[in-house]
Amino acid sequence: MNELLDPLLLARWQFGLTTVYHFLFVPITIGLATSAAIFQTAWVRTGKVEYLRITRFFGTIFLINFAMGVVTGIVQEFQFGMNWSEYSRFVGDVFGAPLALEGLLAFFLEATFIGLWIFGWNRLPQKLHLATIWATAIGTILSAYFIIAANAFMQNPVGYEMNAERGRAELVDIWALLTNPVALAAFPHTIAACFMVSSGLIISAAAWHLARNQHLDTMRPALKFGLWGMLVAGALTTFFGDQLSLAMVATQPMKMAAAEATYDTVCGAAASFSLFTLGTPDGTTELFSIRVPYLLSLLSTHSFDGCVEGINDLQAQYAELYGPGDYAPIIWVTYWAFRWMIGLGVLHVLIALVGLWLTRKGRMPKQRWVWTVAVWSFPLSLAAMIVGWVFTEMGRQPWIVFSLLPTESAVSPNVTGLDVLISLVAFTLIYGILAVVEVKLIVQAVRKGPPEIAPPDPETGKVEHTATVY
Repeated sequence: MNELLDPLLLARWQFGLTTVYHFLFVPITIGLATSAAIFQTAWVRTGKVEYLRITRFFGTIFLINFAMGVVTGIVQEFQFGMNWSEYSRFVGDVFGAPLALEGLLAFFLEATFIGLWIFGWNRLPQKLHLATIWATAIGTILSAYFIIAANAFMQNPVGYEMNAERGRAELVDIWALLTNPVALAAFPHTIAACFMVSSGLIISAAAWHLARNQHLDTMRPALKFGLWGMLVAGALTTFFGDQLSLAMVATQPMKMAAAEATYDTVCGAAASFSLFTLGTPDGTTELFSIRVPYLLSLLSTHSFDGCVEGINDLQAQYAELYGPGDYAPIIWVTYWAFRWMIGLGVLHVLIALVGLWLTRKGRMPKQRWVWTVAVWSFPLSLAAMIVGWVFTEMGRQPWIVFSLLPTESAVSPNVTGLDVLISLVAFTLIYGILAVVEVKLIVQAVRKGPPEIAPPDPETGKVEHTATVY
């Protein structure tokens, strides 16, 4: 019973669950903001009402998702003080800087211009109104960068000095913090993955209507946009993911070793990448594996004869540096999270590739199962991003700030397991209700389809449509 009420365990579960839930909204918001801006740009440049209808359709979904993301994101800030006060005390001087920039600069930019975009239809000049959605999109991306920069400090602490008297890290170089090599590598990888998620949503929404042979004038171009967006974003995600793996090897070699469950240092052909492995329950012995020679070496060093340090060797190094302890993460979690991240993302890209082939030259497949696959494929990229986040955070363990602060030392000392359990249950119930509301609203918006908009007035050239109701 005492183990079940362990404050550290429960606090980790609560932060993990609430963060995963909040993260469901983040990539959709980032991707759809830019997608809506692109659609609206196409309307302004061409004058085709179809693009305006697409803008309003996906703009509605974007706004629903944005509102839910704001609500769930607020909880994240409170947890630092509630359950992780020692962490907040230790890194507050450093961590607070990018979070303040995110709130005062990026989120303020988003909130201001999203309001102008919502209420500015037919009130602002057309090009000025277009600028508001682009400003909103830029704000979402800036917001993501500051959050990633804050998280990158946890992966690779830079730009700080230790204050021995106060027992905490203090910021001395904000530029070093904002240009952390891990942040510079993780940011484009994450943003590209966000566009995979939004492209997947666009594909699924368009496929739902095309399967019913409705709204063909708007859903055909939307489908093409989503399919091509998935391919381009998938390629960029892969490229930037490769750059992130190099940064990971340089700063957290234990994470790469855990991703491959490599216990002993290997080089060249022996540094292979296992596509599938069965092992003993403790994960230390391999029973069966399908491997690609040299691939792990190539991913880690961009060389066929490079070496990848093993868990045992790194454990010995860390024990000498930081004292006795187990410095390896949970191997099976990192191993399978890494593969699920890659596998789910690749599968979604392959579905988009097949979709482009089946819809080439304006063709629309007759087989019902094709549209069913397209509609239900949406969660693939989103799930890939979630397990990627799990890999990133779990692979850093047992550190909450790598090499500086163990996770077990970061939990609030005066919070009991029962306190955390009560808030965990409460958050789970509330988030469950919000999930039902979110899904219902988005499904209703998708089924309703794009709004009917009359052609432009022949004398003024203006298009009259609802200003504030989405």
